[in-house]
Amino acid sequence: MKATVVGLVTPHILRLLDIAKQAETGANVDWHLRDAVARTLEDLRQQFNARELLAAYANGLEMAARDAGPGRSGYAEQLRAAARIATREIDRLD
Repeated sequence: MKATVVGLVTPHILRLLDIAKQAETGANVDWHLRDAVARTLEDLRQQFNARELLAAYANGLEMAARDAGPGRSGYAEQLRAAARIATREIDRLD
């Protein structure tokens, strides 16, 4: 079976979407968000194309935040926070 960027990144993005949805209901998800991002970073760093995978992950989170709409600001902010963490990690790969 051949692994693709979409196949490797999508499950991690979906996990974050679920956590952000919980934040919409008023749940405190900060720890869960940071833990999910840390696990994702650890998983993706082990791949030979880690930089591309992390960039796709951060980009996917940003796109989901933009697509969330004006009525879902809490949801979008959680996704942006996760994207910022991932972007910082991309910078550390250098």
